[in-house]
Amino acid sequence: MKTEDLALFHRIAETGSLIEAADLLNVPKSTVSRRLQALEDELNIKLFHRQSRSMTLTSAGSHFYQRSQNILAQLDETLFEMTNDDAEISGHLRIQMFPIHSMNVLMQAIFRFMDLHPKLTVEVISSAESVDMVKNNLDVAFVVEPALDTLDLVVRPIFTTDLRFYASPTYLAKYGTPNTPKEIESHNVSLFRLSNGKIFNELWIGAEQEVRVRGNFCSNSIEVAVEFALQGRGIVYAPAEVVTDLVASGQLITLLPDIAPHPGECYLAYPSRRYVSLACRRFIDFIIQELAPNGVPTNLNTLGARRVCKASEEPFPPNDVRFRLKNTP
Repeated sequence: MKTEDLALFHRIAETGSLIEAADLLNVPKSTVSRRLQALEDELNIKLFHRQSRSMTLTSAGSHFYQRSQNILAQLDETLFEMTNDDAEISGHLRIQMFPIHSMNVLMQAIFRFMDLHPKLTVEVISSAESVDMVKNNLDVAFVVEPALDTLDLVVRPIFTTDLRFYASPTYLAKYGTPNTPKEIESHNVSLFRLSNGKIFNELWIGAEQEVRVRGNFCSNSIEVAVEFALQGRGIVYAPAEVVTDLVASGQLITLLPDIAPHPGECYLAYPSRRYVSLACRRFIDFIIQELAPNGVPTNLNTLGARRVCKASEEPFPPNDVRFRLKNTP
């Protein structure tokens, strides 16, 4: 039995579709179907109930999936233990990246990891959609906290950012300057919506104060929201490093400057119900060492020149934080 056929079986089981599995693996559907049939013939069992549009595991297939998942995990664990930090990694990483302002920081780290492992191929999908990472064959995702309640993930905080409210002098001259958190609620604030429909409208000021904002404009882009504020149309809630130059030039004014900024967090996440490949484990270890050394997330507002990336000297971190689906029994 080939390990790649075993991995292919897992992709079909997780997507529930030959076509989707073929698309994710970038191979013809006929190849997927032929290799699955060969695996069933070798095992002499029927792994799937085949419908016109979907594939569901048989009782034997479900048992084989659970047991073979442990086999794959143990194989990767053995390879992980036998491979030193300098060993070259191959394979494919599929990464989802929430469309955040700090994408360039993450991409620099990703490219450095690729330079260390030239045989590795990487696919980055920029999306704010909360998706099933297992079904969509995603190895790693970079997400913000409000997106976590719909995902079944293991997560690690990798950086923080100072979040504040900002507005243009034109807007403040016309509508007045809010001097308390409560007054923010009566102003026009740019909203942020996830693709699943959830809106970021309950925002933090400092560490403990929360306000519920409203507005006539919504976006899923920080840059677009900042432009909304620059045009004098309302207030924007934005990371400090995004608007530093605009504040320095007087195009935007910091609101409630006497209150400390709220430390927003970004997380590295991976599925909790799927084994983690060797390439993925090395990548997670690398990112943690790069952006959250000693368990302390980097604050992007204080990040100066690009730090030099290096392979971790520590084992894969065991102290992960776990977030569960709220509707999962």
